[in-house]
Amino acid sequence: MTHVPPPFDPELAAALELIKDVISPGLTLDEIAEVRQGPGIQLLAELDLTVGGAFEVEDRQVPGPQGEPDISLLICRPAAPETAGPRPVIYHVHGGGMVLGNNRVGVDVPLAWAQVLDAVVVSVEYRLAPEHPHPAPVEDVYAGLLWTADHAAELGADPERIVIAGASAGGGLCAALALLTRDRKGPQPIGQVLMCPMLDDRNDTPSTHQMAGLGVWDRTANETGWSALLGSRRGGPDVPAYAAPARAEDLTGLPPAFLDVGSAETFRDEVVDYASRIWQAGGVAELHVWPGGFHGFDGFAPQAAVSQAARGAQTAWLRRLLGV
Repeated sequence: MTHVPPPFDPELAAALELIKDVISPGLTLDEIAEVRQGPGIQLLAELDLTVGGAFEVEDRQVPGPQGEPDISLLICRPAAPETAGPRPVIYHVHGGGMVLGNNRVGVDVPLAWAQVLDAVVVSVEYRLAPEHPHPAPVEDVYAGLLWTADHAAELGADPERIVIAGASAGGGLCAALALLTRDRKGPQPIGQVLMCPMLDDRNDTPSTHQMAGLGVWDRTANETGWSALLGSRRGGPDVPAYAAPARAEDLTGLPPAFLDVGSAETFRDEVVDYASRIWQAGGVAELHVWPGGFHGFDGFAPQAAVSQAARGAQTAWLRRLLGV
């Protein structure tokens, strides 16, 4: 089989050209510490999370998994008085390949939704691999969901209208969270937004080979992230679905899902397959494959036409889901 990659959208290709000297598609284990100290994390600390005063912002330490450290939740509540009863919650899980980031990464996206939806945003910080391999990240994410559901009234929020959402590793963790809370009979989200989610540790689909060395997260980086999370188990026979949701044998009983991915990125085929398997299990899913999109394109090039279309589709799906 030849592995000729699909072309990048012209606007996105121009954006990639601008960032190519800052972000390389490959990431190795010995580069993780350096990347964590890069300028991106410092810039996140300067974000106006109030969005010009639209939100009241709080960092809250809450109980982590039993016997483990507390976790940090970033809570952003609309500053305007409640007008129609408890608000929906967007429970956000950040990206970063399982090895990078904090609860500010990518939170601008759910904050933009929340302005339209009049929603509360709760963004969870989870322990990172390789220092904290599976199951630490997903257990932290589950603990944060438990706290959010239990304390919804305190947040002016509705525990029956929690949407879980994340991009990349955050999308993979949301998919795992949906499986975990289904099986434990925990809080049941009303929906899951899986943006370019990281789902399959086997790292061997046609799109992983097509996009090697291209974009912002390629097959080498993907092996790094999964190996950090799973160690020697990566790609082997005993990887649990709560680590890599593509391994799940049973996709019944999950909340409605929105999935999107670029046609020109590593995760394309595993995302398309996951959506197909939700349908095959009798579930509800909306899938978008954005032509010429690289991994996380709408964050790197938000003004591109395809990025605007992607953000619009996400918001429209959430409006229908929540009836607002």
